[in-house]
Amino acid sequence: MTEDIDPVDRGILNAFQGGFPVTERPFEPAAAALREAGIDVTESELVDRIAAMDEAGTLSRFGALIDAEAIGGTATLVAMHAPEERFDEVVEQVNDHPEVAHNYEREHPHLNVWFVVSVADEDRVAEVLGDIEDETGQATYNLPKQQEFRVEAKFPVEGPLEDLPDGLDLSDLGPDVTPTERRGLTPDELDLVLEIQGGLPITATPYADVASVIGQDPSWVVETIKRFEQEGKVRRVGVVPNHYALGYSENGMTVWNVPDDVVDEVGPAIASFDFVTHCYERPRHDGVWPYNFFAMTHGRSEAKSEKRIEQVRERMEAFWDVGDDDWDSLFSTQILKKTGIRMDERAEANVIDPAEGD
Repeated sequence: MTEDIDPVDRGILNAFQGGFPVTERPFEPAAAALREAGIDVTESELVDRIAAMDEAGTLSRFGALIDAEAIGGTATLVAMHAPEERFDEVVEQVNDHPEVAHNYEREHPHLNVWFVVSVADEDRVAEVLGDIEDETGQATYNLPKQQEFRVEAKFPVEGPLEDLPDGLDLSDLGPDVTPTERRGLTPDELDLVLEIQGGLPITATPYADVASVIGQDPSWVVETIKRFEQEGKVRRVGVVPNHYALGYSENGMTVWNVPDDVVDEVGPAIASFDFVTHCYERPRHDGVWPYNFFAMTHGRSEAKSEKRIEQVRERMEAFWDVGDDDWDSLFSTQILKKTGIRMDERAEANVIDPAEGD
């Protein structure tokens, strides 16, 4: 928990949940930026501290957060009902599908199981959901993303640099690269993605270490990851906290029946809250699910989460008259599966011939 994290580590967590340098020795400028901000650490101390937080479970990993959809394939959110008397059986049947990544039990009188299906081919979504329905005898409700307004899961902790919403952003460091319009990956890029998807080595030369494993030059690895940042294939590089370890135990998914004619205005307004980590437009399902707007919040207590949800509602009121039946809040009560998005199948299915060029 956060009380066990010393002030220097708190400063590191606040500084580098994104914007970590993509240079051959990234910890050197990162440590220098921390010292300028009043946190006295050397390059080697910074490496050791991040490695220790990773080992202790304070971090989920250190490295590049890859946007799976940007490299090909698709992922979709699905809701379903698992009857109380068959709950474990139904969940096991759902989780047995390798295409199912995150799966949560959420507080809702009917739709109590929420999971993500990730596939290389969009047509596979219907096949997977059809199989799940046949096996469980329960209907599934596909809620694909229609618009993305925010994906920025950052979790500040009390302490140094807490007041910097973007941390110490050093993403401007590194080589000059030219982004491409390619959606797929070359075979070499595929090797890189599969090597870094679980995190970077926590050493003074992480990119050189990756290069050694995949048989590339370190400068190619640095330039490619830098280009991936600009192309949106990598959302950010930095420390990825275990938000439960930081005390963010309340995971609230607020859902709203926003009039269609104001969704485009509401989206950016709600996404501007720094405590909203995910914000999307998704489809309704007549007679079952009336909501078309999702905003995910995290808090260290139920009271804190409720306060944040009220802030979201107050801002919603600026665009339309929100009634009590126009929204709901679904807190997670149990993690049922969390294996992450399956990059290998999706990336491999979207490999292109490098001779095709940009």
